[in-house]
Amino acid sequence: MAPGSIDAVVGIDARGFIFAAAAALKLKAGLVPVRKKGKLPYQSYETSYDLEYGSNTIAIHVDAIRPGGRVMLIDDLLATGGTANAAVALLRRVGAEIVDVSFFIELAALNGRAKLKGCPVRSLVVF
Repeated sequence: MAPGSIDAVVGIDARGFIFAAAAALKLKAGLVPVRKKGKLPYQSYETSYDLEYGSNTIAIHVDAIRPGGRVMLIDDLLATGGTANAAVALLRRVGAEIVDVSFFIELAALNGRAKLKGCPVRSLVVF
């Protein structure tokens, strides 16, 4: 991706923030956090999802991205896809156009990519 090709890089709490911050700087884009429930200081949308060991809820500010804003979603790991799928749902709720979903590591045997239908997904390392 070239600088200026996206409006924001969205990082998933918490390790995704590290990769998202670096990408946002490189791409000259805004940085938007998707955080665990109760961590954002303003009005937010929330979505809950199941984990292999329980459930979790993540949130995004209601005004984090303008409708039609082009975004790149980043996290450290794609395993079962639950967290990433929930983040995609939040981005769609705020009206974002998801142009890229990137992970540092993907555990292919867990088939998390299948939960991200309609999104361009890439991973740097696949096991």
